Amino acid sequence: MDIITSDYWKAYEAIVPKAKHIQSKAETFTVEGYNSLFRHYLARMRRKSKCYSKSKQMLELSMLLLMHKRNNTLSILN
Repeated sequence: MDIITSDYWKAYEAIVPKAKHIQSKAETFTVEGYNSLFRHYLARMRRKSKCYSKSKQMLELSMLLLMHKRNNTLSILN
């Protein structure tokens, strides 16, 4: 069974079936933390004005590069 977790925003209750929906900050804080990290370090994740991703592949590679840098697993940048 698939489970969908979200915060307590009321709009989710209207579109997600109750049997599959868990509303909890404990289930979403990790994802929100990563979203904040990506927006902070990657301009392409902030706004859709001048800095945005035109390629899904470049977005994925940028995120992987950031994660390797943050985890100290990318020796060329150390």
